[in-house]
Amino acid sequence: MDMEDSSPCSSSSSPAPAADFVDYLGPDTSVTVFTMLHHPADLARASAVSRSWRQFVIDNQFSKLQCLRACPEVSTFTQVDVTTTTSRTLARRDQDTATSADDKLHRDHRVYMHLSHGLLTPYKPRDCIIHCIGASSTDNFPDETIENTLESVDHLESNRPSYWSSGGQRDPATAECLIYRLQADLCLIQEIKLQPFKAFFQHGDPIYSPKSIRVQMGYPRSPLRPEALVCDENEGQLIDDRNYVWTYTSPEFPMLQENVLQSFKLPHPVLCIGGVVKVELLGRVQKQAIDGLYYICISHVQIVGKALSRDLGVVPRGNGLVLNYYLDPRTCGVPRSESSRDNGRSRWQGLASRIWHSGTARGIGGLNQTLLSRLFGGPLRLVVVADESEGEEEDDLP
Repeated sequence: MDMEDSSPCSSSSSPAPAADFVDYLGPDTSVTVFTMLHHPADLARASAVSRSWRQFVIDNQFSKLQCLRACPEVSTFTQVDVTTTTSRTLARRDQDTATSADDKLHRDHRVYMHLSHGLLTPYKPRDCIIHCIGASSTDNFPDETIENTLESVDHLESNRPSYWSSGGQRDPATAECLIYRLQADLCLIQEIKLQPFKAFFQHGDPIYSPKSIRVQMGYPRSPLRPEALVCDENEGQLIDDRNYVWTYTSPEFPMLQENVLQSFKLPHPVLCIGGVVKVELLGRVQKQAIDGLYYICISHVQIVGKALSRDLGVVPRGNGLVLNYYLDPRTCGVPRSESSRDNGRSRWQGLASRIWHSGTARGIGGLNQTLLSRLFGGPLRLVVVADESEGEEEDDLP
């Protein structure tokens, strides 16, 4: 068979061009189908099918829709921004260069995809507190400071009881509050835990619990300065509500007058926008015999949930609130903890732990241990990396 005879045969056997699903159904029906994708991984796969599908996903803001369905608090954001390693943000550069609306949609899609991944990925709930901002009053500072509520033990190393105490009041209806800074600007909070203090050193072992509690979440109107946070020399300066914008207020939860860690689950997981939580302590039940005044004393506080990536931040701008994506996390404004909390551990420390636990590292002499300690600053903490359901174990190197 010559070449001329084979041409018609080969052309007749070639497959017909495939029809685009979105074009075939039309935009309205396609939007309905795409809104059925409830996980960011599904949306990412759909975006990878073709350029037209990716553009369809971006134009219809499906990534933002996923975030709004997971946490309605996302509607608080009035703008999305990206901060590079330079001082200028991409949004401001867009204003200077008159960037098209299509570029803005691409940027929004990128940021909301990052946010939806943090909101919808399964996680192990943990305490999200990183710093104490202050208490409405403190009876004996610093012995009864709010920082004692971060200790999970009843006694400190000096064998002194660990608790926070309010100032005494004659009116039992007088409320108090404790304000905390969380580990990130964006945290998904599902539960609050409080333990009232039992004064075992007083006659009758009275328990100074509040009648009920309520929680507010929000962001500071201006950046929190480290010197304004609670420390041994500073009782806290940022208690006034005028310093904050509260984006969520929980229902009121009654509290038992029992010396146990009591759990208060929120009606649904709440996105704390701004990383500030105020625990309101409403009403007093216990009068101190020595002075006849009512007090509230708390041993321990936990704000339980998930701290989202530090790549995402919150920046007040004008009358609105900007969801900021930091390409360089070092430019974000959230202070890093120097403690050994699990969420505060750096990626470098995790990498060093994996190296040290490998068979090769175990066979290396003390010189390499010294180099690793110098590299990571101070004694190296080893982390045994296991399945998340089994937790993590830590050992200290000598």
